[in-house]
Amino acid sequence: MTKRFEQAMRLMRRRDPQAQENGFQLLLPYAAEHVDELVTAFDQERADHGLRCWLLELIGEARSPDALALLVEQLQGDDESLRDWAVRGLKMLDTKPAREHLWRARANGLIG
Repeated sequence: MTKRFEQAMRLMRRRDPQAQENGFQLLLPYAAEHVDELVTAFDQERADHGLRCWLLELIGEARSPDALALLVEQLQGDDESLRDWAVRGLKMLDTKPAREHLWRARANGLIG
C-alpha cells in the first residue's frame, strides 16, 4: 500500500466531513493506480455505507477492466446506491463486456 493511499483512506474514515472529502479528492486523480487496493478496501468495509459508495465511485473512476467483476456484482446487488455507482462505473469503463452487462440489467429491469 502506498503512503498516498493510506493517507487518503485515513482521511476518508474520519468523522470530519471536510477531512473525508480531502481524502477522496487526494485519491481521485490516482484511482487507476490503486484499483487493487480500492477493491480490497471495498470488500473489507462493512460498517460505513457512505465510504463503500465513495470507494465504488473511485473504482469506477479508475476505468480498469480489473474492476469489471466487482462492478457487475454491485450492479446485480440489492443496494440501490451501490448499484447506481456500479452503473456509472460500467458506463465509464465502456468496454464490450461492460456494455453487455448494462444491456442485460436494463433488459431484466434492474436499471432504467
